[in-house]
Amino acid sequence: MKMTEKTVSQNYIYRGRVLDFHVDRVKLQNGRASTRECVDHCGGVAVAALTDRDELYFVRQYRYPYREPVLELPAGKLEPGEDPLEAGRRELREETGVTGTQYRALGKLYPSPGYTNEVIYLYACRVQSSGESHPDADEFLEAEKIPLEKAVAMVMAGEIPDAKTQVLILKIARRQVAAPTGPPSSAQKN
Repeated sequence: MKMTEKTVSQNYIYRGRVLDFHVDRVKLQNGRASTRECVDHCGGVAVAALTDRDELYFVRQYRYPYREPVLELPAGKLEPGEDPLEAGRRELREETGVTGTQYRALGKLYPSPGYTNEVIYLYACRVQSSGESHPDADEFLEAEKIPLEKAVAMVMAGEIPDAKTQVLILKIARRQVAAPTGPPSSAQKN
């Protein structure tokens, strides 16, 4: 069975700085019509930065939709046309003051495929150096380090609800960031 849906029409309801909302009419694979409510997003990146003591850098920030502070790994949205790896390096420096090395691409995540086309690119690195953070003017962050083993326990206990953070913690715990072997790929370059 060929899985596809053909867009018949799009009605944009809102075009914003970060999100666009539209309602589409589609033709299903069985020939019937249906409606899809969609959110377009430029995508994002998240980085798990591991110290030589196997601690991860986190940021805690107030997330308005949930009306509470959320513990997350450093992350941010992509600028149009921006390379995800470069965005990850930028976000890590801005939010924590950390410069990473031995970057590894750990795949991508579709946070809510039922209604948005957002893709979050996942990276891990080793901490090379740390300095002062420089968050955006509208970001208020508290950075902290948590041992990897404790972070895994926090995920399993339901204490870290953020999806991208959960996935990255569990991937790092499973795969640990080690020294690169062989010629570096673009995601492994320092």
